[in-house]
Amino acid sequence: MNEKLSLAIAPARTHALARLVGYSLIGLAIFFVPFELDGRNTILLDHAASFLIQEARPLVVAIALLLMGYGALHPWVSGAWRADWVSTLFSVLKVLGLAVGVAFLFGVGPAALYAPGMLPFLFEKLVLTLSLIVPLGALALVFLIGFGLLELIGVLMQPVMRPIWRTPGKSAIDAVASFVGSYSVGLLITSRMYAQGHYTLREAAIIATGFSTVSAPFMVIVAKTLDLMPAWNLYFWGSMLVTFAVTAVSARLYPLSRLPSEGARDPALPDGQNRLQAAWQAGLAQAQAAPPLPVALRETFADGVRMAAAILPSILAVGLLGLLAAKYTPLFDVVGMLFYPVTWLFGLAEPMTVARAVAAGLAEMFLPAILMKEADVVVRFVVAVVSVSSVLFLSASIPCVLATRIPLRVRDLLLVWLQRTLLSLVFAIPLAQVAHKLGWL
Repeated sequence: MNEKLSLAIAPARTHALARLVGYSLIGLAIFFVPFELDGRNTILLDHAASFLIQEARPLVVAIALLLMGYGALHPWVSGAWRADWVSTLFSVLKVLGLAVGVAFLFGVGPAALYAPGMLPFLFEKLVLTLSLIVPLGALALVFLIGFGLLELIGVLMQPVMRPIWRTPGKSAIDAVASFVGSYSVGLLITSRMYAQGHYTLREAAIIATGFSTVSAPFMVIVAKTLDLMPAWNLYFWGSMLVTFAVTAVSARLYPLSRLPSEGARDPALPDGQNRLQAAWQAGLAQAQAAPPLPVALRETFADGVRMAAAILPSILAVGLLGLLAAKYTPLFDVVGMLFYPVTWLFGLAEPMTVARAVAAGLAEMFLPAILMKEADVVVRFVVAVVSVSSVLFLSASIPCVLATRIPLRVRDLLLVWLQRTLLSLVFAIPLAQVAHKLGWL
């Protein structure tokens, strides 16, 4: 009987091993291995989006408008706009974003909006690219996080989570998923774990404000905007390093440090297994339990489409308002004064301009990239990393945090954003300067 059971289990384990190794390698190749095509050396995801925009622009424009239309109308049809004042505000902004997009295509509006760095850049470089990168990136992420690689990394990370980030070992999977996947998926996981009692309030708040940053596809857009795709791997892993380092510090600062937390003990490893064996088994178990590839692709593609629809109109509206505020008001100059001492002390070129651009990241994480796209490579790298490691911004992630079951106040989120941005500059500037001296940038 035992021999028959072993014979039945062996093919299943072989199949799980093939899925874990094979699909994970595909995901790593899509996101982290640059290929040279038509004289451009970049990752496959970027190649695919660029090809479609160049060869099928009318189709891409139609897709973008359909996504924006759905994203702008859905809150009003579903009644989600009534949830709270933040939902109402962003529901209005999404309608504004749709109107701005349609007006741009018909050439309607003041000439100032059509300056090269304003609407043309927002629509052509952000909206069109995001309308492809987010759904295509969701498909690619299935291979990276759906078949056991995430669980394997999570178990390996367990011994360091509590002492460094003050979160339980089980949060390693959540943290990596939040960073590699998307803030909406990460926040959904965190909110569910908090509601089920797996996280204390402090642990949930640390993860929500410390790891749930933009996804790898969004980072591709930032890198493209700032011409950093030749240094993509340095940018991605550098951003991950800085984000996690900043979270280790911010977890020990007010207001996060003052939130209640009872801190349950982490579960022990399975009997007879060391950590590497347990990690491998966790990866195999997920690979075996994961749905068939077509099902997983369909589910995540639908999530990617919904996310693209939600963010495109708000990015266009908030991005335009942010650019107008940056050009015609002193708003970001005032906020930027908080960051100027750091940018000046580290000797960055145009320290006040950098501080001002970084401050604009509170409105929309893409704004610093838009404002500094002509700067030198060290400044561009710093801005790209800080845009990601700051985590919180008003156009998307802060409303998402407020929509979860985690009871965090707006003023606390703004304070955490300020702390994270200052710390991100402190970590990112030396990294960029060393990388430049070594010839990596």
